[in-house]
Amino acid sequence: MDGANEKPPHKDYYKVLEVDYDASDDTIKLSYRRLALKWHPDKHKGDNDVTSKFQEINEAYTVLSDPAKRLEYDLSGCYELNQYTLREYLARFKGMILTCNGLGIDHPSKWARHLRELEPH
Repeated sequence: MDGANEKPPHKDYYKVLEVDYDASDDTIKLSYRRLALKWHPDKHKGDNDVTSKFQEINEAYTVLSDPAKRLEYDLSGCYELNQYTLREYLARFKGMILTCNGLGIDHPSKWARHLRELEPH
């Protein structure tokens, strides 16, 4: 095969923008502005890696700032689960996990308590 039919690797736009998977619109906007200022090509004259990073940040913001695009992104895509830590996996897929186990659970699970204990204070 010549590789022409292969899909590009899935980008985790939440990681690109350094936000949680359930981040609010305001949090996404603030993180985008911070990163766009940090990685703006005018601040790093002639560095192609910086330009590439800036374009990736803009691409991520374009998707995550639009509710319809964000929903489509969240519901589709190729999830390479082995690239997530347990904490990232639970944060990324908690909506799906809750749906599979039943919505509206009032009591915290032993996993939620365990993760809270692991968080730095």
